[in-house]
Amino acid sequence: MQVNIKLHKNDLPDEIRLDDKKSLAIDSEFSGLNINRDKLYLVQISSGNNDAHIIQLNRENYDAPNLKKLLNNKKIEKIFHYARADMVFINKYLKIEVNNVSCTKIMSKIARSYSDKHGLKDLVKEFLGIEISKQYQSSDFGGQLNEKQLKYCANDVIYLHKVYSFLKEILVREDRYELYKKAINCIQTRVDLDLASFTEDIWSH
Repeated sequence: MQVNIKLHKNDLPDEIRLDDKKSLAIDSEFSGLNINRDKLYLVQISSGNNDAHIIQLNRENYDAPNLKKLLNNKKIEKIFHYARADMVFINKYLKIEVNNVSCTKIMSKIARSYSDKHGLKDLVKEFLGIEISKQYQSSDFGGQLNEKQLKYCANDVIYLHKVYSFLKEILVREDRYELYKKAINCIQTRVDLDLASFTEDIWSH
């Protein structure tokens, strides 16, 4: 499969119009997982048509008005895998809330009760029969990106639309879609709790 990968510096260029899409797959890369220490490096976007736009952010000011407007657009569904982590970093560094969110990890946990493997790699293999590599997951995305890093970033978004469709089909079939919708509607509250350092399960005993 030929994937059209484009790297953009600082922001999504004016000439690239994605605001007419019903849904977009979104992912991001950080320097680590500690929100109080680590930085947001990249945001990746795919329309689901074998394309990947990779925005390498300016970490001095995070000035990316086109990207922010797109993520904030309530008319476009944003499909993440593990939205919680991406949204925490986007909230902190881009200073916006992402509207109209879906999360394939949450979908998988509710739909695929027959499995305890809910990683993107597992979902792509099960539904699409494709093996994707996570070799570059722990590499440095803060400097000049090589071809293999760009391909890794693209893999994190180009399959999400199809995975989403398979998971939604299971949720509807098993009469769990409304339960998923109730769960995903709480995602911003979970993000707010993370930003306030309440990372534990507040519902536990």
